[in-house]
Amino acid sequence: MDSHADAVKTLARLIKDVKIAMLTTVSPEGKLISRPLGTQEVAFDGDLWFIIHAGSAKVAEIAANPHVCVAYADISGNTYVSVSGRASVIDDRQRVEKYWSPVMKPFFPQGKDDPEIRLLRVEVDSAEYWDGPGTLVGKALYLAVAALKKDPTVMSHHDTVDLSRRH
Repeated sequence: MDSHADAVKTLARLIKDVKIAMLTTVSPEGKLISRPLGTQEVAFDGDLWFIIHAGSAKVAEIAANPHVCVAYADISGNTYVSVSGRASVIDDRQRVEKYWSPVMKPFFPQGKDDPEIRLLRVEVDSAEYWDGPGTLVGKALYLAVAALKKDPTVMSHHDTVDLSRRH
């Protein structure tokens, strides 16, 4: 990757349309725990944002160990992304107001003013991704060429991006 800005643009493009991510934290017993979270629709600048409940187990897990993994899978686009970073829990009512969506109401019955709403920010250190042909024709061509060449990676792209150099 050429620069931090290029890495941010690449990662933003890859995760843009994936609505649900899997957040992995470490439990007090050292077990990896993954759960689905909706990524907030904000311009990606190196940080991922999620709305969470203050009383959830992930809050305590992050306080004990802020290193997390966030995984995205876009099956229709044949794109898969694994993001590593440091998480922090933030109480910022202005951001909650900005990021609130009515689809969150079942999780927060009191709405955006629910005192238990917190923001989870993941400062991305690095990401690894796999990006293959996304159209039906592209997938068929990929399978044919991969079978012919006996190389499943022949038409897909795999890379790692480093975002740890913050501005």
